[in-house]
Amino acid sequence: MDRISIKRRNLLALGLAAAIPGLLRSGRVEAAATDRAMRLLDQFIEGYRAAMNAPGLTLGIADARQTLRVASYGYTDLAAKTKVSTSDLFEIGSISKSFVGLLVLQLVEQGKLDLGAPIRGYLPWLSMETPFGDILVHHLLTHSSGMPDDGPVFPVVPGRRPRQAFAPGSEFHYSNWGYDVLGELIASLDGRPWPAAVKARILEPLGMTQTAAAITSAVRSRIAQSYTPMHDDRPYPRQGPLVPAPSLTVEEAAGSIASTPGDMALYMRMILDGGAYPGGRIVSEQSFKLFSTPHIAAPAFGPQAGYGYGIAVDELEGHRRLRHTGGMVSFMSAIHLDLDAGIGAFASINAQQDYRPNPVAELAIRLLRAARDGTKLPPLPAFDESQAVEAAQSYAGTYLAADGRRLEVSAAGTRLYLEAGGRKVPLQRDAEGNFLAEHPQFELFPLVFERANAAAELAGAAAPPPAGTSAAGSTGAASEGAVIALAHGPDWYVRSGAQNVRRLEPSPDLARYEGRYYSDNPWNGQLRVVQRQRQLWLGGTDPLVPIGDHLFRVGASRRSPETAEFGDLLDGVPEVLWFDGGQFRRISA
Repeated sequence: MDRISIKRRNLLALGLAAAIPGLLRSGRVEAAATDRAMRLLDQFIEGYRAAMNAPGLTLGIADARQTLRVASYGYTDLAAKTKVSTSDLFEIGSISKSFVGLLVLQLVEQGKLDLGAPIRGYLPWLSMETPFGDILVHHLLTHSSGMPDDGPVFPVVPGRRPRQAFAPGSEFHYSNWGYDVLGELIASLDGRPWPAAVKARILEPLGMTQTAAAITSAVRSRIAQSYTPMHDDRPYPRQGPLVPAPSLTVEEAAGSIASTPGDMALYMRMILDGGAYPGGRIVSEQSFKLFSTPHIAAPAFGPQAGYGYGIAVDELEGHRRLRHTGGMVSFMSAIHLDLDAGIGAFASINAQQDYRPNPVAELAIRLLRAARDGTKLPPLPAFDESQAVEAAQSYAGTYLAADGRRLEVSAAGTRLYLEAGGRKVPLQRDAEGNFLAEHPQFELFPLVFERANAAAELAGAAAPPPAGTSAAGSTGAASEGAVIALAHGPDWYVRSGAQNVRRLEPSPDLARYEGRYYSDNPWNGQLRVVQRQRQLWLGGTDPLVPIGDHLFRVGASRRSPETAEFGDLLDGVPEVLWFDGGQFRRISA
């Protein structure tokens, strides 16, 4: 059985029940409810780890007054069966952005920074193209700058500058680049690098002595062994093989912090207390309000979510909640803070498999809140909902390729199955809403069900396709428009009975871009570019829309800031692909 660092029999002695206001209204009754809540959480985590193929997990729970619980589950070394310790560092990824937001607000309080000022006023050297307007500090904090997600602040090739795609402040588009820029801003105004600044301004005041502000070789021995999928050239099925991850160096502000559950509990206590801690305040009450206010709608975090300064804002069962996730090369994390109930939870997993442990953090809050309120404890959610499909029957049918190949898709309740090679293979949804099939013939690309309305969506991004054609659009749940086709990489299968659907011959001009492209950067891995229905697709799912000479926009939306550019042509065939600021070289093996 997994070791839990705080034994159940010691839970109450550590003040779990007494720390929550009103929890002991009925004395032993409330204490017993809390103990049941923690046993249910342990039960869920054990099932969740197995279902999600998580090697190990670390957990911290706190309220505004004290740390309520720290715990560890599973293994830091699968081969040696070395169990995770609560002293192991886990890389928290983009949860680091909330530290950035707080530190920026400190600089504002000190009169060193104006949130409404253009970033180039502070960093005139910043390499970027801004055809839609000046980027303010506020825009960077709220992911509304119009700039791409990734890419280095200092381009690896002179002249390769990230380009803005829409007017700043008009919409949300997640940008690690923007927070790396904020890290450079902090270093410029504070007079020391981002890791030193956050250590002095936040970690040391809160007593987060075990936390590393930067992921370097110096702290490698303290970081939990972590894992990545064995294959970097294909989607990862839930129970796919994992291999140990290599060492990583990260000093950029978008995701440089590694911490323990105990230290993260200290951080949560400060946020739950509105920016205060026993020794003073990290930020003023006014600054904390700016930090925790939803300045812009952030649909990437949920249909009702907004984004503050480095943290998402929404509601959980009528309570105001702050939350964020973090994904590293080989770690995944989640933090949830119920401001109204005054309870927060942090969870992190030592593997990267394209999901975040949000269910663990959210359940911890819901269980403790129910124990405090004396209400019925909530039921445990499903361990893994990747196989549950809304309106599954709408996908069922026979799909035919131009060469006569046939695929049969069947539905049973909320489950979908692909019948191939005499096998009935269950389909599991990926993070983008497409489907994966653990079958050798379908392991390189997701399966994408295309609906009739996808043609109009893609037509709005570029020149309209020929009449009667259908372009793909990634979709996982039932939406407007009937399913008309099933795509898998370059293959296109038309659904039997679909009307007004025309197959298109491949374009010889586009064929030169097709192939595999490799980056030795551990964040990138491999990319596959395929052609389907006279359209290029990245990874078989994201359309590449031409916008220039060998330059393509990634995604159907005209406002997408992500681009792919092919270069170093040899006899007209590109040898290099630039994507998200990274360089990928063509490979043939």
